[in-house]
Amino acid sequence: DTTCQMLVNFYRLVMFMDFDMYVLVTDRPKLAENYTEDTWLKLRDAVGAIQNSTSIKYNLEELYQAVENLCSYKVSPTLYKQLRQVCEDHVQFTESLDNLSFLKRMNRCWQDHCRQTVSVVVDVLTLFTRLRDTGLELFRTHIVSDSAVQKRTVEGILEQIELERNGETVDRSLLRSLLGMLSDLQVYKDSFEERFLSETNRLYAAEGQRLMQERDVPEYLHHVSRRLEEENDRIVSYLDQSTQKPLISCVEKQLLGEHMTAILQKGLSTLLDENRVTELALLYQLFSKVKGGLPTLLQFWRDYIKSFGGEIVCTPEKDKDMVQDLLDFKDKMDNVAQSCFARNETFINAMKEAFEAFINKRPNKPAELIAKYVDSKLRAGNKEATEEELERILDKIMIIFRFIHGKDVFEAFYKKDLAKRLLVGKSASVDAEKSMLSKLKHECGAAFTSKLEGMFKDMELSKDIMIQFKQYMQNQSEPSNIELTVNILTMGYWPSYTPMEVHLPPEMVKLQEVFKLFYLGKHSGRKLQWQPTLGHAVLKAEFKEGKKEVQVSLFQTLVLLMFNEGEEFSIEEIRTATGIEEGELKRTLQSLACGKARVLNKNPRGKDVEDGDRFNFNNDFKHKLFRIKINQIQMKETVEEQVSTTERVFQDRQYQIDAAVVRIMKMRKTLSHNLLVSELYNQLKFPVKPGDLKKRIESLIDRDYMERDKETPNQYHYVA
Repeated sequence: DTTCQMLVNFYRLVMFMDFDMYVLVTDRPKLAENYTEDTWLKLRDAVGAIQNSTSIKYNLEELYQAVENLCSYKVSPTLYKQLRQVCEDHVQFTESLDNLSFLKRMNRCWQDHCRQTVSVVVDVLTLFTRLRDTGLELFRTHIVSDSAVQKRTVEGILEQIELERNGETVDRSLLRSLLGMLSDLQVYKDSFEERFLSETNRLYAAEGQRLMQERDVPEYLHHVSRRLEEENDRIVSYLDQSTQKPLISCVEKQLLGEHMTAILQKGLSTLLDENRVTELALLYQLFSKVKGGLPTLLQFWRDYIKSFGGEIVCTPEKDKDMVQDLLDFKDKMDNVAQSCFARNETFINAMKEAFEAFINKRPNKPAELIAKYVDSKLRAGNKEATEEELERILDKIMIIFRFIHGKDVFEAFYKKDLAKRLLVGKSASVDAEKSMLSKLKHECGAAFTSKLEGMFKDMELSKDIMIQFKQYMQNQSEPSNIELTVNILTMGYWPSYTPMEVHLPPEMVKLQEVFKLFYLGKHSGRKLQWQPTLGHAVLKAEFKEGKKEVQVSLFQTLVLLMFNEGEEFSIEEIRTATGIEEGELKRTLQSLACGKARVLNKNPRGKDVEDGDRFNFNNDFKHKLFRIKINQIQMKETVEEQVSTTERVFQDRQYQIDAAVVRIMKMRKTLSHNLLVSELYNQLKFPVKPGDLKKRIESLIDRDYMERDKETPNQYHYVA
């Protein structure tokens, strides 16, 4: 039944082709001999009736019966041959038209062929098993496989695609139909795809070369992105899915792969400098598609960070803003890594390595400036941030701090500044101070912060001692007019201060002696050493405007008290009377006579204090506040202090190197120079040059801690 129905359907399609069906049913000799005249006539009449009918709703029962009879007489091979011939006669295609008309005519031919064969079922019995395949084979053989037809068809399709790539509108449904035809006929890959990819390769190679010269990097990246979107859209619209991978690879290779280095050299620095996050994200997205793209981007990203950061660190003129610039730069690079580089762990690690590399290009200075930056944030009067904002700032500082190799330099400057904040009462917040201490302890261990913690303990113990001292003073027969506050500092915890003898007023000297008797009476066996450089006082002063309170350092106090005894003094007279060292005295006088609050007048006028200058009390001084803080000299770090602190760090490092060498040699007894140096690098927590290690080894040999092997000079022996 299926076979008969298929043959009927085939007759129907031939009828719509306007073919003479009688070639099948009237040319009797071409068929078989074993049939009845009645059957043949019925078949012929039925076909004729179909041809002459204007409606397909004709009763095909007789035709069906006739076909069944033919099949039962085993004439199917001959009938199949006749059907094939009919198709061959139909698919001749020789018209000559312009390219677009040619494609449309080809498409109509293909659509007719598909429509007319769609009713022929593929799964047939013996007679029509390969009927549809035969139709496709005939179309392929007589049309598409014709070299002229195939060439013109493919070139026409390529021409339409090129027009579309150039921005013109084309008939996508036509392209979809024709490319579907090539796919159905199984000639898509050989006849079209290879040529299409070759043309695509040529087009984008030329386009990439041209646009890299004409456009800046952001424009170029957006162009590449658009091109990739367009090609993916073509695949969805009319190209075969099998073309997607080679097509996109071709576009990426020609527009990106061939220009990776040029793109990064030309534009990465600009994109990062201008914080173009949209284009940076697009750059990462595009480079992730190309072989070797991300490693290349990673290297340029690392080099940029080293270069930009190195300029911040290694330019002395930028020292004032170095730490803030580093924090801003780190925030910016973090944002790029998070927002643009998809939080790629490799990029984040590369950023950390780059920061560590450039920040240590200039030894010690970044550590010193970071300590000073922390001091500026923790010092009283800093109203830039709330407690929450200050905490976030400290967290960011700790990130930069981690990159520093010479953390001992940071510790030295941080300890010195912390001491000033605590002793002069300039700390903004005890909670913030302890929070910073906790962060340092977590980062560097308890040994790193033990002395800093000791400083806080000293301050707390001093408060208790002063409560007891005030009670003690109340029981004295001769109470003092001066209110004395003393901080007892454990020498090992605090920075080293150069002892300085100054001439204190008799009242102060007497009060110091009273405190000394009080303290040593409670703590025998201890020694007190006064540090006048850290002292400060509040003086009551009277001007024409009225009474004021002046908050000053101890050195400023000694100078101002002289004007209770006279109207004018020379710098030489002040130096003799106070005993203050020359450099300190000039800075002190400068703060009193040349700053914003000028309680002294200097003659001659000027910003600097010179030998021969004379000073008098400024009775006309005016100020809106009752208590005036005059620039406290001990809060201003001098160049000498910086040098002294750095030298102490280097001296401590020498002691640490010596101790490490002795420790290693004592354990190993005998060791070669190279192995000793290698172990020293593992133990020491600060950067050191091989030459410096060699000097310390020589020093230990001279001091008989170790000796050279007599036969092998490069070998060392520990001397017990």
